[in-house]
Amino acid sequence: MADFTNFIKEVTKVFEASKNIPKDELMFTYDGVLYPTATCDIDTFKALETFETREDDIMMAAYPKCGSNWSVILLHSMVHAVHNKEPCALIPVIEFKSPNKFEILKADPSPRVLATHFNYDQIPNSFFEKKVKILVVFRNPKDTAVSMFYFYNNNPMLPTYNSFDDFFPDFMSGEVAWGSYFDHAIAWNKHLDEGTVLLMTFEDMKEDLEGSIRKISDFFSLPLTDEQVKIIADKGTFKSMKENSKNTHGEVGKVIFRKGDVGDWKNYFSEAQSQEMDAKFEECLAGTKLGEVLKYNIYCKW
Repeated sequence: MADFTNFIKEVTKVFEASKNIPKDELMFTYDGVLYPTATCDIDTFKALETFETREDDIMMAAYPKCGSNWSVILLHSMVHAVHNKEPCALIPVIEFKSPNKFEILKADPSPRVLATHFNYDQIPNSFFEKKVKILVVFRNPKDTAVSMFYFYNNNPMLPTYNSFDDFFPDFMSGEVAWGSYFDHAIAWNKHLDEGTVLLMTFEDMKEDLEGSIRKISDFFSLPLTDEQVKIIADKGTFKSMKENSKNTHGEVGKVIFRKGDVGDWKNYFSEAQSQEMDAKFEECLAGTKLGEVLKYNIYCKW
């Protein structure tokens, strides 16, 4: 399996540095969207406008807490199996700041594994000009909201909330890191039929990880044997990832990998909150391809 030693050092550095940021400075707004000061800055956002992509870059895009870290580890494992390439020392999220980030990325051999929490409309144009293939991962919005609530409260990089009831209105209005879940969903839904986009859901990956790995590896032209698929799947279940998280993400692992359950939202949502989310989903995604793939009536029914 891939060696995450250098990656862990980078993650730990960011995590520790965030503990010194005053609480009222933990977030900043750029183009009307909130971002964490610990991981992002405007200089990095502007530098991304001229970022040089490659046609064989392997890109993953997901709203926060939809399975992004899980997906990135799976991608690293696939690349390692096919190309014997270790993960870059950098955190792969393109909008995260880091000293000499772009020089390091330029020197990183292909294929590079990259990731983003950006909305489709915020992704640098070079990704589309070079026709970079993008794995898009979504999760049902109710479980995403609960997972994000815990991520806020267990993470020194983000503000804390007294209760889920306090957090819920901010999630619904998009006053959270990387903005509104529904804005992301609406934007991505317009591009799901493009040949450079593969949509996967957290729920489908939980249900059939081997099948999901095959789909992803085929999409990125990473030829895996049946044995390699099985090995990656066995070590790549959410349960295995959580148990191994200290070896892949250091102390931050316990913050990133919490439960990974489907349907945990039922332990937190009131009936009124559930109805409010249902109405928002209906307004934004009813009758859409993404709405159908999310199987909302199965995973989000009260």
